[in-house]
Amino acid sequence: MIDIKFLRENPDAVRENMKKKFQDAKLTLVDEVIALDRESREVQQEADDLRSKRNKISKEIGALMAQGKKKRQWRKSRKLKKEQNVLQNWKKNKKKSMNR
Repeated sequence: MIDIKFLRENPDAVRENMKKKFQDAKLTLVDEVIALDRESREVQQEADDLRSKRNKISKEIGALMAQGKKKRQWRKSRKLKKEQNVLQNWKKNKKKSMNR
């Protein structure tokens, strides 16, 4: 198993090693894995941003509860939670496909 960080930082060295082991047919996998990793990290960033927004809204809900205006912010928070779950599920599915 190769470390993804090493692969990300040294794709040419990995390709060269694969050539030395006569695995030329698998050379395209290097680019595929790098692309999937990039996509996965972007989705993770989106999920983190959504979590941050949800946490901010949760704090606002606490302040609004004292004023009796909770409902609107609560709906926003639920929507962000759903979006975050979609991104997390996408990432899990991609990880499963990468491990095959």
